[in-house]
Amino acid sequence: MNQNSRSPQSSSITPSMPQSSRRTFLQNAGGGLGGLALTAMLAGETQAAIHHAPKARRVIQIFCPGGMSHLDTFDHKPELVKRAGQPFDPDGKLQFFASKPGNCQPSHWEFRQHGESGMWVSDLLPKLATCVDDIAFIHSMQSKTALHGPACFMMNTGFTLPGFPSMGSWVTYGLGSEADDLPAFVVLPDPRGLPPGGIINWGAGFLPAVHQATMLDTSNSKQPIADLFPPAEFAEQSPSSEHAGLDFLQKLNQLHRETRSGNSELDARIKAYEMAARLQLSAPEVTDIQSESESTRRLYEVDHPENGPFGRQCLLARRLTQRGVRFVQIYCGAENTTAKKIRPNWDSHEDIVRDHGYWGSVLDSGASALLKDLKAHGMLDDTLVICTTEFGRQPGAQGKEGKGRDHNAGAFTAWLAGGGIRGGVRYGATDELGSKAIQSPTYCYDLHATALHLLGIDHQRLTYYQNGIDRRLTDVHGHVIQEILA
Repeated sequence: MNQNSRSPQSSSITPSMPQSSRRTFLQNAGGGLGGLALTAMLAGETQAAIHHAPKARRVIQIFCPGGMSHLDTFDHKPELVKRAGQPFDPDGKLQFFASKPGNCQPSHWEFRQHGESGMWVSDLLPKLATCVDDIAFIHSMQSKTALHGPACFMMNTGFTLPGFPSMGSWVTYGLGSEADDLPAFVVLPDPRGLPPGGIINWGAGFLPAVHQATMLDTSNSKQPIADLFPPAEFAEQSPSSEHAGLDFLQKLNQLHRETRSGNSELDARIKAYEMAARLQLSAPEVTDIQSESESTRRLYEVDHPENGPFGRQCLLARRLTQRGVRFVQIYCGAENTTAKKIRPNWDSHEDIVRDHGYWGSVLDSGASALLKDLKAHGMLDDTLVICTTEFGRQPGAQGKEGKGRDHNAGAFTAWLAGGGIRGGVRYGATDELGSKAIQSPTYCYDLHATALHLLGIDHQRLTYYQNGIDRRLTDVHGHVIQEILA
């Protein structure tokens, strides 16, 4: 089987004519800018991996890089309060990721029960706490590594090594997009920069390169995609004046492609330029939040000096999915560098009150606004919202002053809402101190399998033949977490 061909079991469409021949014929017949629409139509024709009735049509994933502390957010541990100040490891034999365990350190924020379901949430997240009846918490998440980059790769792709397709790429490979003038997979990085591991987190790996994400700059509505518009010195060039040039480029691209039919990166590059022509109209419209009501802008706190950037990301995620984008990933935090005033993400080795105090407010305002806004627009029922991080943090204090927490690959919390999720429930559990998952240990494979299931995809049947192996997002692992499904 051709490495770049779809595995038969992952598609329900059998073309009556070879795909490449039909595409070539129609593009030659259409010619010029008309070929752009034909390319989009034909690209959509290859997407059909629905295996059962879906509950969700689209996904918004919030990723909190750096390692959010489950112990200070969602995982209530009364025993940790009882043992406060006592040595976590009296024998002195343990070694955390970057430190020896300090004394037991309970949450720096009070935990309270919320909603009709009585879910426990700390006072760090008061607005998100009002949404718990729509949320399912997975308290038993684990990772295979405590290194930021590999752990981010694992949560995004299922593998600790780089080079594997991200979940967003797998979803768009299976389902395509519902929009003709916007990408199927969009990433909104934190304005401070890229996360640990950079753009590999949303790459297409060995899947056709067209399935990698498109990055949007949420701080620049006039130029949301780098180099989308020509520089100012070309202002006199109009769409009508460049028609002949585009028509000529289309013909050159087709001639170049005909002798390189197996090069998916070339095909993706051509399609990217074709999409860029459409994005010149659609991208500025979707990223211009001035058209939103004042009450919506207040809900997302878009004018707040600290919470505003993430609020804009969340609002844009709603606008993108509302217009047919299949998968939107939002990053709440950037690379794990040392602190200036604060750490630029959730990696709180020195001072968890300082860093989580900042990022908690950011996440709280944006994520709660997103859930409430989706609900108000009637979109939450068929939009799956996922919030996760790469790993958790330790119950023993870190540092001379005991203000930080070290990495913990053995336990963290993820949550899901909407799109077929049963709200107000929790799944799995950690030990009495929150050090390790002991009930229903859960990995990214299970989270991915559940997300695909809600989208109508059997994770064992969505495959891609690569180097002699039918690859899949969940590798050889994973099960659907039935307990959190509505």
